[in-house]
Amino acid sequence: MAPRPQSSAAGVLALLSEPEPLLKEHALKALNALVPQFWAEISEHIELIESLYESEELSKDAHNSAALLASKLYYYLGDYDEALSFALGAGNAFEAEGRTPGAQEYVETVISKAIDRYVAARREEQTEGGGKVDPKLQNVIEGIFRRCIQDGEYKQAIGIALESSRLDVIEHIYKLTNDISLLSYTMEAVIDTGFSLSYRDQVLKFLLPLFPPPTVNTHSPHVHSLTRLLVTLSSPELTVPLLTSLVPDDKLLAYQFAFDFVEGGSQDFLEAIRNDLPGEEGEHQAIYETLRRILAGQQSVKLYLEFLKRNNKVDMLILKHTKDSLEPRSSIYHTALSLQNAFMHSGTTSDTFLRENLEWLALASNWSKFTATAALGVIHKGHFQEGMNILGPYLPQPNGGESGIPGAAYSEGGALYALGLIHAGCGSGRQVEGYLRDALKAATVEVVQHGAALGLGVAGMGGKNAEAYEDLKQVLYSDSAIAGEAAGYAMGLIMLGTADPTAADEMLVYARETQHEKIIRGLAIGLAFIFYGRQEQADATVKELLAEKDPILRYGGVYTLALAYAGTANNDAVRKLLHIAVSDTSDDVRRAAVTSLAFLLFKNPSSVPRIVQLLSESYNPHVRSGATLALGIACAGTGLQDAVEILEPMTKDSVDFVRQGALIALGMVLVEQSEASSASMASTRTLYHKVIGDKHEDPVARFGATLGQGLIDAGGRNVTINLQSRAGSRNTSAIVGMVLFSQFWYWYPLAHCASLAFQPTGIIGIDGNLDAPKFDFISNARPSLFAYPPPTKPPKKETVTKVAAAVLSTTAKQKAREKKKAADNGEAMDTKEADVEMKTDEASTSTQKQGEITPKSRREPSFEKLSNFSRVTPAQMPHIVFPADGRYQPVRAVSAYPAPKGGKVNANGVKLTSEKYAGGGGILVVVDTRPDEEAEYIDLSTIHAVHTADGVTVEIREGGRESEYPRDLHISLNENAPEADPPEPFEYPFDNDT
Repeated sequence: MAPRPQSSAAGVLALLSEPEPLLKEHALKALNALVPQFWAEISEHIELIESLYESEELSKDAHNSAALLASKLYYYLGDYDEALSFALGAGNAFEAEGRTPGAQEYVETVISKAIDRYVAARREEQTEGGGKVDPKLQNVIEGIFRRCIQDGEYKQAIGIALESSRLDVIEHIYKLTNDISLLSYTMEAVIDTGFSLSYRDQVLKFLLPLFPPPTVNTHSPHVHSLTRLLVTLSSPELTVPLLTSLVPDDKLLAYQFAFDFVEGGSQDFLEAIRNDLPGEEGEHQAIYETLRRILAGQQSVKLYLEFLKRNNKVDMLILKHTKDSLEPRSSIYHTALSLQNAFMHSGTTSDTFLRENLEWLALASNWSKFTATAALGVIHKGHFQEGMNILGPYLPQPNGGESGIPGAAYSEGGALYALGLIHAGCGSGRQVEGYLRDALKAATVEVVQHGAALGLGVAGMGGKNAEAYEDLKQVLYSDSAIAGEAAGYAMGLIMLGTADPTAADEMLVYARETQHEKIIRGLAIGLAFIFYGRQEQADATVKELLAEKDPILRYGGVYTLALAYAGTANNDAVRKLLHIAVSDTSDDVRRAAVTSLAFLLFKNPSSVPRIVQLLSESYNPHVRSGATLALGIACAGTGLQDAVEILEPMTKDSVDFVRQGALIALGMVLVEQSEASSASMASTRTLYHKVIGDKHEDPVARFGATLGQGLIDAGGRNVTINLQSRAGSRNTSAIVGMVLFSQFWYWYPLAHCASLAFQPTGIIGIDGNLDAPKFDFISNARPSLFAYPPPTKPPKKETVTKVAAAVLSTTAKQKAREKKKAADNGEAMDTKEADVEMKTDEASTSTQKQGEITPKSRREPSFEKLSNFSRVTPAQMPHIVFPADGRYQPVRAVSAYPAPKGGKVNANGVKLTSEKYAGGGGILVVVDTRPDEEAEYIDLSTIHAVHTADGVTVEIREGGRESEYPRDLHISLNENAPEADPPEPFEYPFDNDT
């Protein structure tokens, strides 16, 4: 007979009141097992149970049982703090409870609460130097660390150790495992999460000596991590010893570090390293000079410029279709095509489209002329040796005269802006800052001041040049709306990331005083730039800005918050932005709040669609518009299908600017994707073609489609858009560029700044002499996955077909009789009919032969061989291998992350890369394993221009060949064209009326 189920705990509870201690101890143990079923009944006696815990007449085991029982009761009552307090008093009883079936949820909740309390206690102990951590709590945490290490849950233990400042545990785990990847995991965790700046730097300085010294022979896999760590710290004192330790034996690895520092390091950090490198005469002087040359940044820019020129795959038919579809006399359409052409040709130095469409160019007027001239800066981005020559005809003349285009203030302003774009991120900003400052001071027209200020800000980004800041401040104080707006942006750019309190106060005070909305907006975004990356140091300013009555200053507060915590995914910052997105009274502020989520979350793009999903369905079109740009910026270059599935329906939104945002964002997300890797690629291109060609579509949406089409094919189809450097650190230029691009809502010329986020995607191998040898490497993936898009087919010409001639019935009968008679006599058929039949037979035979050799009938290979200077997309990077028997081998891992094994696949069955950005590639220093053999080198055609005293410019190519041309030859926009042709035909044929 089965025992009857227990219906009450009353009998056991009665034993608690017995005078005999053994009965009480027995009751406490029995009640612990009954708590899940009868906790409500037992909780009525909780005071008695607590008194038994404090009683001295019971044994230690009874004390532990009473504490555990009280802890469980408080857990079921929802008071987790009390549950933890009694669990700490339960000693061994609580540890034993962890092995009891059914108690898992209770134990995990209490442990979670214990970790939270321990973390808080450790922080209080360190910040205030106050009381010590409760020894009982310390024992529980030590037990958690022991169990994690025994079970191999090292990352979980590292996470708790980071939160509680237990760096000794991290060191213990590393010494136990010797696993460098755990050090990299720790570094990424402390950088990518919302830890304070001081604690982040403390952890990174602690980790640096734990990394083993890198060497060329070991192909050190942690070069990416070391690069990111040193760039984040931006400490020359820690960086220079690493570089000097690699000289001379591992000089190639030192060169690789230098190239990687240039990718993510700030200009002042790089300059400090150059100044601190040993400079004395000696046997290693040549190596240090090479390091200085690399750290100047111009060597990287020249190599990427050569890569973009060599691999330019711009589809001119797309541009032609846009030009034919959009009315050129409309300012918005002219600007749209200027931007599309600039994006598609960014960095390629190819001006073919401009040369072939001078009549279209001549129709630009006023600000569309400014934008069209500034486009030269995007097309020639990085071509700093020839920047002045290229823009010479349009720049203000040094003698104060006109630029050669009478009255062309808009061209002059655009050219000054273009000059800044050419030199942005080249390490050559100081060389043009003086020229732009002089142009700014000499300008009397606000349009020219506007262009000079923007150019100065972009070229001197993060340079902290106090003189340039003062010049811009004088322009600001002139209270010109147009010039003052650009000055506001530029002042923030010059002081980028400094958190300078004087500059911030000056800008905020003037923003409150001026009546010009344009100036307020420029200063608001400039303030955001000043606090870039400063995290908690920006909190007071953010709070002040978000409390302002002026919505434009609140708008600036949103961007200040986003840039201060850029890339950290800080929970508090995300929570604030989401609150503003649904509560602020200004539509502009709400839109900015949603867009700014991208700057916090771009290191984890897969989380963004889930966060903005509901916002994309908001009743407020401005919130929906913000959601489109948030997806575009955060998921740029990933081809993330979740993002595409949200954006595609939004291209049919009832509001034009929402459609615009969706069309632009699709171009960002799908940049460098192939039809094989993304199911939406073909349909998106078709959509762009349709929207641009539809004259009944709203101009704002057509503008968005034009920009989206430019972004999807950016940089000759050889660049991606990413806010991280290849090593995984924040890409400052890209983040700044995307913030400025987002302001196109108010000011179209700022859209050019999207080019600051364009990252060339290729493998550029160079040897110890910085020459580019010829070699091949393998991509272990189907070629179609990462292929260039097929070229657009020209539209078919409609042919006029002849109408069949009418045939009389009598004539038909006559022919039929003749045909029958001929057949009866065995004569041949009519000649024409015989020809037709013969051609049909030939065609079928030809088709059959083609079927035997058609590429579609072949099975696609599972790999392909690529050569140096080939395009390699970020998703393709983990699949790249250098053959073991190859002559040239890279000194560091090609990719920062391994190739995916199993895991997720997209709609086409393509394996997806790691959720993190698959960085790597770029400029690779290679070691020659067979130095005795003669090497073949790639002839680099990038020009170095050296001006001589006799008025002649010597043109030196990488191959060492020289040629001379007169200095007054301002421009050679196509270096392969005859030198005599460019000057006369290629001056913008603008009207003289402006």
